[in-house]
Amino acid sequence: MARAGPPEMREWGIVSAAELARIVVVSPHLDDAVLGCSYILGAHPGVVVVTAFAGRPVEYPDPPNHWDALGGFGPRDEVHVTRRAEDAAALAGFDARPVWLDFVEHSYLERPDWVRPEQVVDALEAAVRAERPTAVFAPFGLANPDHDCTHEAAMLVRDRMLADGDEASWFCYQDMGYHLIPGLLAWRVSKLFRRAVWPTPALVPVDVDFARKEAAVACYPTQVAALEAEWGLGAKLTASAPEQYWRLAPPPAGWEALIEV
Repeated sequence: MARAGPPEMREWGIVSAAELARIVVVSPHLDDAVLGCSYILGAHPGVVVVTAFAGRPVEYPDPPNHWDALGGFGPRDEVHVTRRAEDAAALAGFDARPVWLDFVEHSYLERPDWVRPEQVVDALEAAVRAERPTAVFAPFGLANPDHDCTHEAAMLVRDRMLADGDEASWFCYQDMGYHLIPGLLAWRVSKLFRRAVWPTPALVPVDVDFARKEAAVACYPTQVAALEAEWGLGAKLTASAPEQYWRLAPPPAGWEALIEV
């Protein structure tokens, strides 16, 4: 009879039911949680989705900016109202609850005014802590400045909560579409690895129901139109492998030296 491996090795990759009792998903924009985490949402009713960039700019550009025009918006349209309604409809299909923060997307701002992680962290921390999560799923934060900002703010929240002794498990999910840009996912993983936060694929129990995901994505018609025009979303969504989630945790004891290799 073959001997079983060390107990800790047998547990690697496994995510317990207790860890997933209360899930918070941190989303950069009003569609990213569904694009990157719909199979989690489907398997775990009651997930709270905290979206960082769901705010209204002081004024909308006239004519609309490139992205809003692709989405079918015209002058004087209240874009964030429409997009919040789309998000609420999509999340309702999973019995998930939205929490919208009021930060403004970079596309409405001059570059010096782009929102920075240190501006987001307090509001994001308050929103996450309010849910007393047992697990938090944050984006890797690839390519888009708002995604990067949300990721960095989430990592600051993680640092604060761990320092306070909070025992929530932390994971990252792949930003749908952006994770296909050459090298970017590897770049983020390597950055986290060097911070002694080793991103490792996790076996999260999910409901892989593509039809349900497709229906939820369709609740964002203004975003789908722009994503199709810019990214060819339809083909990538249909052909995509199952969503991937990565646990964030320190290296096993004695393995720390690998960070320097």
